Amino acid sequence: MATVVASADAPRAQLTEIWETPRGLLGTLTSVDHKTIGKRYIVTAFVFFIIGGLEAAVMRAQLVHSNMHLVSPEAYNQLFTMHGVTMIFLFASPILSGFSNYLWPLMIGARDMAFPRVNALSYWTFLLAGIFLYSSFFVGQAPDGGWFAYVPMTARSYSPGLNIEFFTLGLIYLGMSTTMGAVNFIATFFTMRAPGMSINRVPIILWGTLTVSFLIVAFMPALTVASIFLYLDRNIGTHFFDPANGGRPLLWQHLFWIFGHPWVYIVVLPAMGLASDMIPTFCRRPLAGYTFVALATVATGVVGSGVWVHHMFATGLPQLAMSFFSGASMTVTIPSGVSIVAWLATIWYGRPVFKVPFLFMVGFIILFVIGGVNGVMTAPVPFDLQLTDSYFIVAHIHYVLIGINVFPVFGALYYWLPKMTGRMLSERLGRWVFWLMFIGMNLAFFPMHITGMLGMPRRIYTYPSGMGWDTANLIITVGAYVFAIGVLLFLIDVVRSLRVGPLAGNNPWDAPTLEWSTTSPPPPYNFAVLPTVRSRYPLWEERLHEQATSIVDRGPVLDDGRETIGTSALDAEPTAVLHMPADSPWPLLLALALTVVFYALLAVSWTWTGIGVLLVFICLVGWLSPSRTAPAPGEA
Repeated sequence: MATVVASADAPRAQLTEIWETPRGLLGTLTSVDHKTIGKRYIVTAFVFFIIGGLEAAVMRAQLVHSNMHLVSPEAYNQLFTMHGVTMIFLFASPILSGFSNYLWPLMIGARDMAFPRVNALSYWTFLLAGIFLYSSFFVGQAPDGGWFAYVPMTARSYSPGLNIEFFTLGLIYLGMSTTMGAVNFIATFFTMRAPGMSINRVPIILWGTLTVSFLIVAFMPALTVASIFLYLDRNIGTHFFDPANGGRPLLWQHLFWIFGHPWVYIVVLPAMGLASDMIPTFCRRPLAGYTFVALATVATGVVGSGVWVHHMFATGLPQLAMSFFSGASMTVTIPSGVSIVAWLATIWYGRPVFKVPFLFMVGFIILFVIGGVNGVMTAPVPFDLQLTDSYFIVAHIHYVLIGINVFPVFGALYYWLPKMTGRMLSERLGRWVFWLMFIGMNLAFFPMHITGMLGMPRRIYTYPSGMGWDTANLIITVGAYVFAIGVLLFLIDVVRSLRVGPLAGNNPWDAPTLEWSTTSPPPPYNFAVLPTVRSRYPLWEERLHEQATSIVDRGPVLDDGRETIGTSALDAEPTAVLHMPADSPWPLLLALALTVVFYALLAVSWTWTGIGVLLVFICLVGWLSPSRTAPAPGEA
């Protein structure tokens, strides 16, 4: 039976010794602490965000005026492709994984994720897959077929270099990382919530990340299979996409978009969850319609997984099929509208406090509406046929990905960085950051609707004069650079905050959720005693006059090794004391072995591929070998 003590009586020094990662290089490389991994995800994804932004800056310089020749057509294709791959696969989803990795155990009253070593492996594979993709620039053969890589343009006859091998193998590698993370989130949600935190009491971000985790498990295999087929067509002589030998080029588009459209929700649903958990804090009231928002989150994922063909209306599919997917594309707006109404009702009936994170939330809602409306416009088949492959679609995707992903992420950085670092960011600089990004965003992407209507096609390297696009493209480029200045000012704010920012304290925003009940930054063990939860907002129970009372200052201490409580899936009743693994070098070693495999496949060297597979096997044996000191799970 676990000892129950008050928080003040918990053996904090002993818990720190048990849970703290050793200092030095070895500790850095072997850590499985979810907070360390979450911060690494966030920092790494943000570095890729900056790289992708630099690629965009070069492209905008190329398109600022007609008949520009700043870069060659081939270089432009590589920049265009890697910008899309970077922003979609290396930033938008991984940075949300970083927030979820850091926040989930703190929000649910646990001491780590369900599979800490798998968590570390998912990060190392993400990092090394990104390095693998960007190593293509060092040999001058970066992916150049667009982030969608349509065949037959990416077949060996049209793209003879290693460009597409980097693309296909890189996406397979990233898919492994993403899938491991998704399985970990699912297991954590259903087994690690604090006693009493039933599924109708969890923060909305958990619903968002849980939904996309199921989408990843269900649909990531489609992209993996498509990438394997394309690699085999190019290197082994198969004919999956070769019509001359019974293949089907359209099969690539189906496989890619079966994954590709759910991916849109994978990069926005957790961000919407971040907004749903931040808005109540600054409105000083609970989220309006919590149950409806949770159901809408799941419904968005379910309906959104069946609309992929609206990316293929111009491919000549049967009218009946296109009508079905057109209707589904319109239907998916209903659950999104539910969330918008809930946010607006929370603001309307609350007492808003206009701090920087809340400004980003207001901007996010405005951009969400614009991005949603111009997306619904392309749902009817006739309208889509007029605008497909035009800059109107570029405007839509950026309003979705920047408006519904980047703005919530920046709001979340201003909101949770004080918890992560223990220091506040500047309110004055933060307002400058918001307005520069908001104005720059709309200057950069709203005119793209107009250029699209005027016939400017996507993916063009340059354009002739006299088309009526010059003025709009100049405004777009200026807006992109204004947005970039806002991002640069944010980086300056972060560096300044880490050095001289005011101390944050435990709960600088007077927020209601569990992560704000512990110190800033949290200790290695998260909670000195594991809490018991009786409501959705355990830190606001007194002001909300809740009858049930959560217990955050008294509970089981669990100091016999790395321990946390396992609970039942629905009602979070304690079922076991879980013994968590210690820091380990095997996640990094296994990721390095996998990297050997992928570089060997890139070179089509079966000898080195075999060596890499052998190294993977050795690492798995080391990983799975039982520890002599590992205790078995005990009863709670």
